[in-house]
Amino acid sequence: MQTKRIVVTGIGTLNPLGNNLSEYWENLVNGVSGAAMATQFDASKFKTKFACEIKGFDATNFMDRKEARKLDRFSQIALVASDQAVLDAGITKENVDHDRVGVIFASGIGGLTTFTEEVTNFVHGDGTPRFNPFFIPKIILDIAAGQISMKHGFRGPNYAVVSACASSTNAIISAMDNLKLGKADIIITGGAESVIGIAGMGGFNAMKAMSERNDDPKTASRPYDKDRDGFVMGEASGVLVLEELEHAIKRGAKIYCEVVGGGATADAYHLTAPHPEGLGAKNVMNAALKDAGMVATDIDYINTHGTSTPLGDIAESKAILDVFGEHSYHLNISATKSMTGHCLGAAGVIEAIACIQSVIHDIVPPTINHFTDDPELDNRLNFTFNKAQKRVVNAALSNTFGFGGHNACVIVKKYKA
Repeated sequence: MQTKRIVVTGIGTLNPLGNNLSEYWENLVNGVSGAAMATQFDASKFKTKFACEIKGFDATNFMDRKEARKLDRFSQIALVASDQAVLDAGITKENVDHDRVGVIFASGIGGLTTFTEEVTNFVHGDGTPRFNPFFIPKIILDIAAGQISMKHGFRGPNYAVVSACASSTNAIISAMDNLKLGKADIIITGGAESVIGIAGMGGFNAMKAMSERNDDPKTASRPYDKDRDGFVMGEASGVLVLEELEHAIKRGAKIYCEVVGGGATADAYHLTAPHPEGLGAKNVMNAALKDAGMVATDIDYINTHGTSTPLGDIAESKAILDVFGEHSYHLNISATKSMTGHCLGAAGVIEAIACIQSVIHDIVPPTINHFTDDPELDNRLNFTFNKAQKRVVNAALSNTFGFGGHNACVIVKKYKA
């Protein structure tokens, strides 16, 4: 039986580098850092006082104030990015059967900021519970998927995916699988995360996971640099419209690229640390290649998980060497988290978007903030340090790994009729 081909027909994003696809790509290619001092809460007493925030976002520019108040920020940015993607894909009630359009959407944490605000208000009150009636609908992780479907009237498969920082990559894989099984013609997929607040920042600080380079936020996220000291918190939403190829052709949709494979594995090793030899990462890349019917030498670019943590960067580079062997030295590798920060549950989709743009434009965005080689890394690898590089990118692989040992990756390639 011939396998259905899955293509991308729409893209939308809000992230620290831009509030649409063109802004995001321009700043990625130019090596712009999205880091700055935090503005969404008073971080003066926190170990980390900076983050990669979405710039200039006001939900009331996109929806009325009453609607905005019913939504946590992660749902607000999810809706705006999905509007961009649906418009980009040219989906209308006339050209698409909305019973055959699904929404599979991710978040790693959901409405943490709303949860924090509501509980704080209770604790500092007189003990009388005065919770917002929208408290629960604002915080649950599936609500972004539900809101997107209600906004557009999409009545196909609808659910949320959560696997920490691998969440939106797993959502993309799940969407692809649903399409291949014929359960829908189109799936709106991706993820959103916005937890830059006292609980999110305080919690990750307590784990000693984040950089504390408060004197120079823009250079704080430095994957593969000897002096890296942790990740920088980011927030983002990213949305892809995935569509079965024949359906896309029939309605005359533009096609960005083809999504050809995905893999998911577990480290089964540690709560937060990666397997030191990158075993889970190795297995997930091999699984994605097998799913795509490809071999290692078919890949030109890897967008790594590359969070700027001491252990993670080493483990992932070992896994790449294991999987790709001598071809590792012919790859371009980059960690765009050096610019966007780590957007947690939305990281996978915005990095998949970076891969899609690389495949379309034959440009690999850089890993910025590299100052000193790490002797524990094989520095013969091309980490695309500090400056974008032009090269033919026929196929790109995107890695995302999450707390709990969750690993996921997807492969995109140039579309050929």
